[in-house]
Amino acid sequence: MTRPKKSRTVAPERQRLKTLLAGESRAIKLASYMTAFSALLWLPQAAFVAGVFARLLTGQGGVTVLTGVIAFLGFAALRLMLNYLAEGLLFRAGQNIVTQTRQEILAREANSLGTSPLGGPGALAALAGEKLDALLPYITRYAPAQTRVMTVPFAILALAFWQSWAVGLVFVIAGPLIPLFMALVGYAAKEASERQMQEIGSLGDLLVDRLAALSDIRLLGAAPRLIARFEQAADDLRDRTMSVLRIAFLSSTVLELFAALGVAMVAVWVGFSLLGELSWGAYGGGITPWGGIFLLLLAPDYFQPLRDLSAAWHDKAAALAVAGELDAWQAHEAETLWGTGDKVAPLAGPAHIRTSGLSVTRGSRVIAYPDAEIPPGARVALSGPSGAGKTTLLRLLAGLERPSRGTVEVAGQALSDDTADAWRARLGWMPQAPMFLGRSLRHNIAFGAPLSAELISDAALKQVLAALPKGDLIVLGETGGGLSGGEARRVMLARALAARPDVVLADEPTADLDHETADRVTEALLALADRGATLIVATHDARLIARMDQVIEIAPETAPEGGRAHV
Repeated sequence: MTRPKKSRTVAPERQRLKTLLAGESRAIKLASYMTAFSALLWLPQAAFVAGVFARLLTGQGGVTVLTGVIAFLGFAALRLMLNYLAEGLLFRAGQNIVTQTRQEILAREANSLGTSPLGGPGALAALAGEKLDALLPYITRYAPAQTRVMTVPFAILALAFWQSWAVGLVFVIAGPLIPLFMALVGYAAKEASERQMQEIGSLGDLLVDRLAALSDIRLLGAAPRLIARFEQAADDLRDRTMSVLRIAFLSSTVLELFAALGVAMVAVWVGFSLLGELSWGAYGGGITPWGGIFLLLLAPDYFQPLRDLSAAWHDKAAALAVAGELDAWQAHEAETLWGTGDKVAPLAGPAHIRTSGLSVTRGSRVIAYPDAEIPPGARVALSGPSGAGKTTLLRLLAGLERPSRGTVEVAGQALSDDTADAWRARLGWMPQAPMFLGRSLRHNIAFGAPLSAELISDAALKQVLAALPKGDLIVLGETGGGLSGGEARRVMLARALAARPDVVLADEPTADLDHETADRVTEALLALADRGATLIVATHDARLIARMDQVIEIAPETAPEGGRAHV
């Protein structure tokens, strides 16, 4: 009866790290072998150095000493060249891996909906920024150190036994203690690095949230509490970082102790053997001056690869922590936008919109919309209480969100990945929370083209521009720094007017505006409709609703399943 073989499972973070390095594995292996070969070149160098000093001790010299010096310098130049080439290969491989992974994160998150399993935008920014850089030390230091550990100590151990079984025995006893202790420390290092990475992500989320609400925080006088919260978060991160450093220093200290004891024992044995005080530990007639000096030169380099690996051990722990986060992010199947976001030609055909059996799920709540048909040039208001789903319907019509059920038909075609980009090329979008590019106001409205007097008048921008120190050349932040809520909404209107879209989707276009400005915004939107554009607005403004041709009343039920919206 045969026993079934147990399947060997690999930790997710290790598998993810292996996958990350797969594209550059050949370059990393080649560079690691080059560093190992460079380290092995010390063996003939040590032999030449031992020969030179042995001849000087015995009173010999001449051409042989000069030859040994020249050979030593030649091997040194070769080692320098190999290390230079290997470091270049490793650095380029690390940069390629980090850059490709960063691009993958940005490309996926730019087209995804919902939240990341890692947290908010701050955690994602920390992952794509400083956390990915933690892979570089692992690639440039740990990977080659691991290759050297697997080659150099065994070669030196063989040469040590060739000259002295006593020195070989010292190496055999002292050597395995180092990786054993490193393995024990590794578990604690991995956990500490994971906690540190999580703390960095949490601090990033906290910073993003507070920066977004900075103006409100100042108005409410909550700055002292905010500063105290940041101090606490910074102290927590410092404690996590110090715990990682303590583990790294502990492993290095123990390693240095074992290495120092091993080298000291070899030095003591060689010294007393050459003085004739010890007659054991070597073969035949004892150790020769050349053999003794050769062993002394090899002893530090027997432990050097282990010391390098120990120094880079926390680099591996940090890389595994990053790989674990990447694996969690990769495993999360985020809902994505329709289309790719590429610039394409507008979708052909009349801008006719039809919805059928449309519904979306919000946790345990289902918002079901009525079937609707919106002909080209129609003026439609979406009305209902706050939270009813008006903004969500606008997003569904724009292809910015996928319905749980049902279809949206635009210009005679179903809205899908194939048609979404071309459909959005015909849309004008006025969000309730305006967002801007980090460019000039002129660029945000007309992509750098001068603003016409007609556009400024229609969007009621004259007073806004007059109040800005540089007019339409002022540089805005992503949230429209320097603009009030009403001013930002007027800029969004100007952007829609400048693009002359076939369909305008406006979310609360008159909110936060005085009656005079709201009337001007309403007239500008209606002027777009008069030119043939379809106007769909989500609003609570009764005066704006009264100017519309069609009103869709959205009043979803709160039942977990089958809630309906009504016209």
